[in-house]
Amino acid sequence: MSQFEDRQKGQEAKFAFDAEKKFKAEARRNKLLGIWAAELLGLTGDEARNYAAEVVAADFQEAGDEDVYRKIAGDLEAKGLSVGEAAIRQKMLQLTQTANEQIAAEG
Repeated sequence: MSQFEDRQKGQEAKFAFDAEKKFKAEARRNKLLGIWAAELLGLTGDEARNYAAEVVAADFQEAGDEDVYRKIAGDLEAKGLSVGEAAIRQKMLQLTQTANEQIAAEG
C-alpha cells in the first residue's frame, strides 16, 4: 500500500506543479499581450504597465482566454484601431509560446 500512496502523492505533486506552471505562463502571456496592445494604443511608461496589469486582471473574469481577447479587442476598437480577430489571436498564441519559454528558462 505504501508504494501506491507514494505514487499517488507523486502524481498529485506533479499535477500541482503543472497547474502552477500553466497559471504563471498564462499570467506572463497576458502581461506580454498587454504590453503589445499598450504600444498599439500609444501608451508608454506607467500607463503601459498599468494597462498590462489590467489585461492580467481581465483573465480572472471567466475561465479561458475569451475575457482577455474581449478586453484587448474592445480597447483597440474603442481607440479606432482596426486589428482583426485573427491578428490578436495569433499574437496570443505567439506570446503563449514566449511565456512558456521564459518560465521554463527561469526554472
